[in-house]
Amino acid sequence: MRTRLSVCRRKARYASDAAAAQAARDFGLALLPYRCDRCGRFHLTSRTKGKRGIRSGD
Repeated sequence: MRTRLSVCRRKARYASDAAAAQAARDFGLALLPYRCDRCGRFHLTSRTKGKRGIRSGD
């Protein structure tokens, strides 16, 4: 599914998968990083349908 431009603009952008994953751990929430097809950077999502399992304790 393609990320809507309005969603991309509202979300924080991270330079790498690791930086996004660290931010998710810092928030203390079960969030997954993904590469945005709009901006090429990484965002966080809480959606898990069709995604890999949530990583624990990287």
